[in-house]
Amino acid sequence: MPAASRRAPARTDPPMKLQLDSQEGMAITGYGEGWFAVNERRYAVSIVVMPGRLPQDWGGGFAALSVSDFEMLRALAPDVVLIGTGARQRFPDPRLLSPLIEARIGFEIMDSPAACRTYNILMAEGRRVAAALLLD
Repeated sequence: MPAASRRAPARTDPPMKLQLDSQEGMAITGYGEGWFAVNERRYAVSIVVMPGRLPQDWGGGFAALSVSDFEMLRALAPDVVLIGTGARQRFPDPRLLSPLIEARIGFEIMDSPAACRTYNILMAEGRRVAAALLLD
């Protein structure tokens, strides 16, 4: 049989559809001035994002942060919290962070775009990470 006629039979496997598992993934898929997108859904409020949980509102802006905002983060029991402080990096009063410190939960403070990028990396590694993202 000539080489040209020795072709493998055509595959008949059905096509495969791939989708992001929206409950487990919770990837940050975009951000811009005044919004964040999680699994392609836009949020125009400050939010907390965590694998396996739907995003929820967080904080009323940098100036309005309170201990209760950080108590809410502690209750989620993440291994690490990424605190996105808006368009620029700002450091909250250390007293506000006491719920995380007392619970021995690690945290990093950065601007919100950096927190979005870092969250996606840590989430992809399977880490129990929370991103608390402020718009302002």
